[in-house]
Amino acid sequence: MESPELASFLLVTHYNGGAFSGWQRQREVRTVQGEMEAVLAGLCGEPITALGSGRTDAGVHARGQAVGVRVPPRWSADSIQRAMNAKLPRDIWVAESFPMQPAFHARFSAERRRYAYFVGTDRGAMSPFRRHTEWPLGRPVDLTLLNAEASSLPGTHAFRAFAIQGTAPPDDNHECEVTLARWRAVDGGVVFDIEANRFLHHMVRFLVATMVAVATGRRPPGTIATLLLATDNRQTTAPAPPQGLFLEQVTYPATLYLSST
Repeated sequence: MESPELASFLLVTHYNGGAFSGWQRQREVRTVQGEMEAVLAGLCGEPITALGSGRTDAGVHARGQAVGVRVPPRWSADSIQRAMNAKLPRDIWVAESFPMQPAFHARFSAERRRYAYFVGTDRGAMSPFRRHTEWPLGRPVDLTLLNAEASSLPGTHAFRAFAIQGTAPPDDNHECEVTLARWRAVDGGVVFDIEANRFLHHMVRFLVATMVAVATGRRPPGTIATLLLATDNRQTTAPAPPQGLFLEQVTYPATLYLSST
């Protein structure tokens, strides 16, 4: 059991997921958690767990992955951030560090998570400077239709149609409470923003691919509303590619943050 004297920190972490086999530590493949824990072990002289707010798949990026660490009390929020950034590989960066209450848990304390998915709709989406951080669709989409489909998502629903079967416990109801779901135009494409209390495996990618199928005329309007009533994912469009997906922000109760000294 970890000593209660350890200092607890929240590390808000950015990473380019292109060269990683996802977040979770695995043998013989490169992962974000594995790289962060290797650096922490070197800095602290002992194994330190880097606990993420959730797992991201291979190829998925983050601008706001919340990572919880418990380290010896000689470390401050500033010093652990500086030391880690000096040692981490160039595709991982700790953007912010906050001292937290001992009760803080990166996964279970989270109230909401927000993702963004980028779709490139112009020919320039195939550029090597964009295709690794967007779905290079390369064709127009109807933004009005996209938002009409997204309007069915806010609220609490069972997202069985938008999850990989068998990845949740058998007794899980697959319910998620969505507080934000919208599409917006950006230069060269569109972005889907979604915030919820939890996400299922591949959920955002299933949603994006299905809405894009409606907006490009391959599925009828109202498909999302229909699939929210489905009990499995057999009628759902195959998930969008991983590289367009970014974990943008994780929200925690304000009472878990300690004042910096």
